[in-house]
Amino acid sequence: MNAYACAVTGSPHAHLVGRVGAVLRALSARNEAGALTSDLARDTGLPRPTTHRLLSSLAEEGFADRDRRTGRWFLGPELYLLGRTAGTRYDVTHHARASVHRLATTTGESAFFSALRGEETVCLLREDGDFPIRSFVLYEGARFPLGVVSAGLVLLAFQEDAAIDAYLDRADLTSRWGKPHSAGEIRARVARTRNDGYAVNPGLVVEGSWGMAAAIFDADGKPAWALTLTGIETRFKPARQPELGALLLHEAHALTRHLSATKGERPARPRPGID
Repeated sequence: MNAYACAVTGSPHAHLVGRVGAVLRALSARNEAGALTSDLARDTGLPRPTTHRLLSSLAEEGFADRDRRTGRWFLGPELYLLGRTAGTRYDVTHHARASVHRLATTTGESAFFSALRGEETVCLLREDGDFPIRSFVLYEGARFPLGVVSAGLVLLAFQEDAAIDAYLDRADLTSRWGKPHSAGEIRARVARTRNDGYAVNPGLVVEGSWGMAAAIFDADGKPAWALTLTGIETRFKPARQPELGALLLHEAHALTRHLSATKGERPARPRPGID
């Protein structure tokens, strides 16, 4: 089952809401270029006629919009208005922009800010540095399961052991992401991440495209967001990784303290690797 497929049990209403949510999440990941109905059916695992009916109903309410010329679907204007309202409670990207900017300008690489949402990471911010060769694995709106890409690895690594075990027991990451994402190999990378304090993705999603990430913790000390740097392999050699890791950890630690302070709560307790 892919990242957006929805297996909802219980009342018919819950089943419908789960399907609508799966379609909207899949659409959000493709919103920049838009998506065909068949794309979204494949992403969600829903039948194409069902997907089309859901999209048509969402369009009637303004939650989806269709380009009549290309047939591609996009998120609708009503979601923008709802998002603006919800942002007053949940949006933290304005706090992260300065950190993302500093990482991009200091390192020359592409810098990102992602949020943990359920069992996925969602990329919220991107800024490119001045190095001319870039990786495009991550982009605003991109979603990946926990354990995939460096942000997904670091946000998994600093969860409780029982939560990690339960997730890896039920998640099937190898069918889409390959053998390097078996439970055993992810557990080994989790151990290295905990030891270093930051995660390293050595080109496991796209060959030659490397990433590193550090976790940002909420007021309860739980991993909730991540800062990431990505680039080509030659820019992430072992000799440079400690330097990049230290920059990521410095910014992640500062954001952890700042986000806790802005909520009027005590700063989260330091975690391994956070100076």
